[in-house]
Amino acid sequence: MLILAIDTSGPSGGITLAEADKGSFRVIESAAIAGGTFSAQLIPTLAALLKKHGYEVKDIGGFAAASGPGSFTGLRVGLSAIKGLAETLHKPIATVSVLEAMASLAARDGKIAAAMDAGRKEVFLGVYRRNAEASAAKSGPQPAHDLIKQREELLTQQDFLATLGTERPAVIITSDAPLAELASAAHSAVLVVTRPGSNVIARIGAAKLLAGETVSVEALDANYLRRSDAEIFFKGNR
Repeated sequence: MLILAIDTSGPSGGITLAEADKGSFRVIESAAIAGGTFSAQLIPTLAALLKKHGYEVKDIGGFAAASGPGSFTGLRVGLSAIKGLAETLHKPIATVSVLEAMASLAARDGKIAAAMDAGRKEVFLGVYRRNAEASAAKSGPQPAHDLIKQREELLTQQDFLATLGTERPAVIITSDAPLAELASAAHSAVLVVTRPGSNVIARIGAAKLLAGETVSVEALDANYLRRSDAEIFFKGNR
């Protein structure tokens, strides 16, 4: 299956073409899109990537959408593009939370907390549990089913620290150094990583697509956690 992943949730974005089946996953190529140019560059970048590798739009077998958290403007561009293409091609869509993608980068079993700075002294927090037995039993794309979501929410920094004390994750993973410093005050196992890109969205989305964990074009949407300035955060797996 040829998969197109789009991530326009962050300051910069990207798209990834990948191939996947029940036993394998391969990134064909990823292309970056500079912040502020999503609406102008997304479709031309996609067209160039398809042409470079000898594909046409009709060859796409499924879509992986980064669903946030992120800015309203950025996410709207990516989700709208996927809606239009999926509706035209009648192909399935899988959604991937950026927090879920970040948690997947932690090579640890047990409970994993992924955190992102939300501004205003607030934190986007996702708590997951890795099912080590299920992961070991899989030979195909990882990780769609070895991460089980327990919660995804927007918290004040104070509530974030309190939640870490209650949840006691095996590791806290974040792409924000100041947030890592804050978390280290409450937990010693803190991992700082580069924010996951469209290649990670593609990998997780591929496994979801192959497992039938998809959403309809109509259901591809986002929730507003901060309506005053239109910050968006997706509900999670549907």
